[in-house]
Amino acid sequence: MGDIFKIRELRYIPRWSVFFIDISVIFFSVLVSYLFLKSLGVRLNFIEYQNEKIFSVIIVNILFILLFKTYAGIIRHSTFSDFCKILWSSGSTLITLLGLNFISALALGKPLFLYPVLFLFFFISIFLMFFFRMITKQFFSIFIDKDVSSKERVAVVGIGDTSVSLANAIIHNPDHPYQLAGFLSARSDSKKAMLLGHKIYNKKQFLKSDNLREQFDAVLIKDMMTKREMEEWTALALDHGLKVLKAPVASIIKEDDVVKGIRPLKIEDLLNRPAIKIEGEEVKSFHVNKTILVTGGAGSIGSEIVRQVAQLKSSLIVVVDQAESPLYELQLELLERFPNQRFKFVLADISNYSRMEKLFEDHRFSIVYHAAAYKHVPLIEDNPHEAIFVNIGGTKNLALLSKKYNVNRFVMVSTDKAVNPTNVMGASKRAAELFVQSLQNSSENTTKFITTRFGNVLGSNGSVIPHFKKQIEKGGPVTITHPDIIRYFMTIPEACELVLQAGTMGKGGEIYVFDMGKPVKILDLAERMIKLSGYTPGIDIKIDFIGLRPGEKLYEELLTDHSTTIPTHHEKIMISRDPVMAFEDIEALCQQIIMLAVNKDSLQIVKTLKVIVPEFISNNSEFEVLDKISEHEVYE
Repeated sequence: MGDIFKIRELRYIPRWSVFFIDISVIFFSVLVSYLFLKSLGVRLNFIEYQNEKIFSVIIVNILFILLFKTYAGIIRHSTFSDFCKILWSSGSTLITLLGLNFISALALGKPLFLYPVLFLFFFISIFLMFFFRMITKQFFSIFIDKDVSSKERVAVVGIGDTSVSLANAIIHNPDHPYQLAGFLSARSDSKKAMLLGHKIYNKKQFLKSDNLREQFDAVLIKDMMTKREMEEWTALALDHGLKVLKAPVASIIKEDDVVKGIRPLKIEDLLNRPAIKIEGEEVKSFHVNKTILVTGGAGSIGSEIVRQVAQLKSSLIVVVDQAESPLYELQLELLERFPNQRFKFVLADISNYSRMEKLFEDHRFSIVYHAAAYKHVPLIEDNPHEAIFVNIGGTKNLALLSKKYNVNRFVMVSTDKAVNPTNVMGASKRAAELFVQSLQNSSENTTKFITTRFGNVLGSNGSVIPHFKKQIEKGGPVTITHPDIIRYFMTIPEACELVLQAGTMGKGGEIYVFDMGKPVKILDLAERMIKLSGYTPGIDIKIDFIGLRPGEKLYEELLTDHSTTIPTHHEKIMISRDPVMAFEDIEALCQQIIMLAVNKDSLQIVKTLKVIVPEFISNNSEFEVLDKISEHEVYE
């Protein structure tokens, strides 16, 4: 038993052993070649120098083995390139010996070696070296590698070159928990074909047969697929109880890294769209050697803005946030990832004007990215004064300081909830938009004030997808406010690229909106996430409808009713021309609402907010009474 365990602990055959075996194969091949011809009664040339001739063949071949390093690869992971090395080595040996024969024939009148001997030696040696490697691979596969019964049986989608490379990567990396079980193809002309020793199953054949579904545990798709292909194969797999795995073949070169990168498909993969085309050089030129301020820098959007700006060779990036622990964690990450970039991490509240002014005075920023805001709708509905302090007052502080200290560009991150708002959070962001826009044409202004507006961000703090994941991990139920609720989604990197691009292309005063594609029904999102986690919606994981939360609406919008959309040179980026207010008017209203927030008079705060944002109609909220009063006043 002890010997068996020692064999199982063997991970590879040492190189010196492979070298010795290859030499033994060469010696054996020469002897077999000569003995075969001798048994046929063939008379050999220069019989008196037979030992020397055999020795010279072996020496020549050893020299080429050393040159091409045929012994260097780990045999259990041999690939086509390793077999090519053997061909090059043996072929070069044959050519060299043929050259010696040619010289011998010219000088001595007859060749040194009989040509049948050379060709027999060539074919026998190649065959035996190949055979040795194949037997070794099979030995490791059966006796050394992990028990295949514990591995996931994977069906690779596609039969093209990329799929074959992916399948080879799985075969040649037995330490990973996957076993190639076959291929899936939409084509119908390959039913009886075999690929890498495995069957190719047609999609229709797969759908009709329960036996085929029993042969697989998971379907493996590639990140190079179109969204439509990915959705089709995902639906096929999930409908039949199979896992869906994704391989990063587009961005990884090494086979081992490809297999390491295989992971369960995430809902974000299905919601993602082709990334917006960003003019990298133009964006970079705006940031090189500039001092940048990012507020809300420890949040989902702010931290990604910092990561992207850190690649653009700015002279200094100042990161401001009032959340201590997230800011510290970001500091540790950025200092490790970007050792050559200068950072300054500031724990501060943007509603503190004097604290902010000290930063502007000390650093003279060229660009300000304003991502700091309170964003959770129900919390803000219960605490409207906090939205006034941060979303309006904080934005007002930063915008006025940007004008005072001649910041070149001020880029504000806004939200689709600012459009026809139904909650305090959205209305406070719309008020902030109005204030920022009003400064563009104010007296003595040199700053370009730019706003970006987009929908929900996949994976951001507190967003629906991480929330659903936690609920699924706990065994459910998954809670949805309403069966018909829909939302737009975009990825965090995509959102931040939009912010950087807007800061570059903006002339001042614009609100940029993004073509976010089709909205997603949250119920469909939840059901898909449950299936991707290996459960059945409604059976394994229940879905509960809890009703709309205060201030929440079924449908989000990106444009106001009175706005017009102007295209830009980016097909996915548009300019929303919303109504604007004069600086003096919005300034006075903001001062008034901030004073009300100090007194924490929620009704008066929201009433004034509705004056600033006339389209703000509360929904499922205690503040709906204010809309009824307003309607009654109009009627009177």
